[in-house]
Amino acid sequence: MVEDLDLQEQDEQELFEHLRIEADKGQALLRLDKFLMNRVENTSRNRIQNAIEADNVLVNGKIVKASYKVKPLDVITVVLPDPPRDTEVYPEDIPLDITYEDDDLLIVNKAPGMVVHPGYNNYTGTLVNALTHHLNQLPTMPGNTGRPGLVHRIDKDTSGLLVIAKNEWAMTFLAKQFFEHSLERKYIALVWGDIAEDGTIKGYIGRNLKDRRIMELYQEPEQGRWAVTHYKVLERLGYVTLLECELETGRTHQIRASLKSIGHPLFSDEVYGGDKILKGTVFNKYKQFVQNCFDILPRQALHAKSLGFIHPKTKEKVYFEEPLPADFQAGLDKWRSYAAILPSDSNG
Repeated sequence: MVEDLDLQEQDEQELFEHLRIEADKGQALLRLDKFLMNRVENTSRNRIQNAIEADNVLVNGKIVKASYKVKPLDVITVVLPDPPRDTEVYPEDIPLDITYEDDDLLIVNKAPGMVVHPGYNNYTGTLVNALTHHLNQLPTMPGNTGRPGLVHRIDKDTSGLLVIAKNEWAMTFLAKQFFEHSLERKYIALVWGDIAEDGTIKGYIGRNLKDRRIMELYQEPEQGRWAVTHYKVLERLGYVTLLECELETGRTHQIRASLKSIGHPLFSDEVYGGDKILKGTVFNKYKQFVQNCFDILPRQALHAKSLGFIHPKTKEKVYFEEPLPADFQAGLDKWRSYAAILPSDSNG
């Protein structure tokens, strides 16, 4: 019996294939790698071996070698890079802001407004189109059609860092770190309202029942998937607050939905209601100031600032960081100037 586990639209886990295979009662003793070749569709021997070497294959909850002999009723769980896709990707000469590159991976500082991979209504102009041109020989690995090299993603209008795998081994190795949430990922967010202290938001993120564009944070496990977001106050600016957010999980719109759930949606986030004046005064001068900020920063105020992980080849910890892009910095500077003239007891 083979079951797909945890495949949900848009989650980072969607970029990997999670399988649970239970050996039959009459299963003859057979090497693990050969067993998986027989049972997993659309794969290759190299892909299976890489997964075993990266400890992405467990038998009855334990790490084993490729030579392990599968026995009747053994339960094998497998994490493999991206399930099969049908989308063909065409290379496009689109400039990339490259933070770092070596033989195994590429770190890209994605500009706001760029879609990460082709999909409905976005078949060209994406980061993947640009990567296909830049890397030229980036292999279309089995199970990775349409999204070469992607091991995670960020929203179209979120700026910041993404790691791209340049070969199957790197992708498999990085997949384990994302699946186990062992990477360090920090974001900078500007939110409505004054947040008194640092905190953690926990719950189950799932689709809004009335609007599928929106994710909600629920408290019942059957309503979504577990999500944990830590936040730290960096700067209080009267009617808005600058935060650093650190993710333990990689759910769709995790930061956006989590912060809205505690009454602090991202500034200028149209989908989650942050594109309206939610805090402040009723004076026209203030309304015009906020509108000017929206014009300068016409997308959610969220930036993927840093990435830290174990390098697939050196096995050493690497860390990358990028400052705020121009639009976010300009909007933040306007709020800093405004906050400087507010009464000291203003708390939004």
